[in-house]
Amino acid sequence: MHRRRNWSAKEEDIVQTWKRRRRSPSRDREGRRLRTHRISPRAHRISPYRSRSRSWKRDTFLGRRRRTRCSEVRFSQGHSSSSHSQSYSYSTRSPACPHSRERTKAKAEKPLHKSSHKHRTRSGSYSSSKSQRSTKDSQNVENDKEGHLVCRTGERIQERYEIVGDLGIGTFGKVVECLDLARGNSRVALKIIRNVTKYREAAQLEINVLEKIKEQDQDNKNMCVLMRDWFDFHGHVCIAFELLGKSTFEFQKENNFLPYPLTHIRHMAFQLCHALKFLHENQLTHTDLKPENILFVNSEYDVCYNESKKCEEKHVKNSSIRLVDFGSATFDHEYHTTIVATRHYRPPEVILELGWSQPCDVWSLGCILFEYYTGFTLFQTHDNREHLVMIERILGPLPRRMVYKTRKQKYFHNGSLIWDENSSDGRYVSKNCHQLMSYKSGDSPEHTQLFDLLSRMLECRPALRITLKEALEHAFFSSLKPEEKALGNRIERDLSR
Repeated sequence: MHRRRNWSAKEEDIVQTWKRRRRSPSRDREGRRLRTHRISPRAHRISPYRSRSRSWKRDTFLGRRRRTRCSEVRFSQGHSSSSHSQSYSYSTRSPACPHSRERTKAKAEKPLHKSSHKHRTRSGSYSSSKSQRSTKDSQNVENDKEGHLVCRTGERIQERYEIVGDLGIGTFGKVVECLDLARGNSRVALKIIRNVTKYREAAQLEINVLEKIKEQDQDNKNMCVLMRDWFDFHGHVCIAFELLGKSTFEFQKENNFLPYPLTHIRHMAFQLCHALKFLHENQLTHTDLKPENILFVNSEYDVCYNESKKCEEKHVKNSSIRLVDFGSATFDHEYHTTIVATRHYRPPEVILELGWSQPCDVWSLGCILFEYYTGFTLFQTHDNREHLVMIERILGPLPRRMVYKTRKQKYFHNGSLIWDENSSDGRYVSKNCHQLMSYKSGDSPEHTQLFDLLSRMLECRPALRITLKEALEHAFFSSLKPEEKALGNRIERDLSR
């Protein structure tokens, strides 16, 4: 048996104090006690008895370091952004960790590109004070949920472009009409790209194409839109263009889709052939030709009464046009994506995934001219199989070589398209698709010449499709007036509006 020791009162107090300390040792003392045992380094790292206070301090410190590193160098708009453009600037906002301000400031002052000591944009250089001001102003910049910049009439962008109206909105972003305060309040169209990475990257590609065009066409005579300036505004790539009129599609839509006069079609076709020939000579393919991307220089019009249609009809005063939207333009040496062109203007070699090159622009141009002539789309479909059936109905059978070469054999059986004539789609195609020449509305030589040109542009085999140089020599353009043959005819817009 163990004998119970008799303690004095003073000794009892000492023992009780010692026991309380043993039951609840401090975390620091516990940590030191654990390190005295022979525990493997890995076991110690995963030990559940590790000091919580030290772990919390470590995680807090590392989290602070991570936040600091993320905030050391950021774009001035305060949103996530890609680094593809040279026009991005840095923010000098203080980091989260006060102990690393000196290092953070030094890093923030480093240029984005090692090759340059000063960060420059196309429109000028950014000083440190301007970068700070841009960061402060970014708190007032508002984006909607899709990444579009919220623009209000009267607001100014970069203290240079004052917004006076909206011109349109699309998938890429929006276009607003602005007064260029640095150029005598001249009016420009400012294209503001959504603050989304893929659209910013596409905008930079478009800028590269526009600069190449500007370099090769210094007199601006080849009917391609003129880029005046570009810059970054809090993550939104902005491109300033000359202010033009309505698109040929919008004008025709407001005119109840009535056909354009044949004289206007001839003049617009002549300009488009020259513009595309210029692009092709510089190893560029537009790849997205459609009436929406062809704008009148000035879309003012006269109204006259159409006796045959029994309605009023708008006639544009001047049919000078400009080709726009080079966001999908591709150089010959660049990678060619499988699918290009908007559906209704897509050539058969693209549908069958046989590869494409510059002749795909010629096919699209033929579809556009047909639409100008009739007022409706030649291939009104959203399905590949139906599209191919329409092509055969209107232009004749697809070439056998293209059919057997394509990987899209699911559309064919024994070299023929799989198609049910009695289905609803089959009945629609049978009713609405006829031979190309049946759409000719007149028997005069100029109508015949136009449809001869269209048939050669809508040749299914790209190698046999008419080139733009050959098209400009076609008889359809022989009756152009001298003033219509003058390239780069520019009509100044009324600046007092």
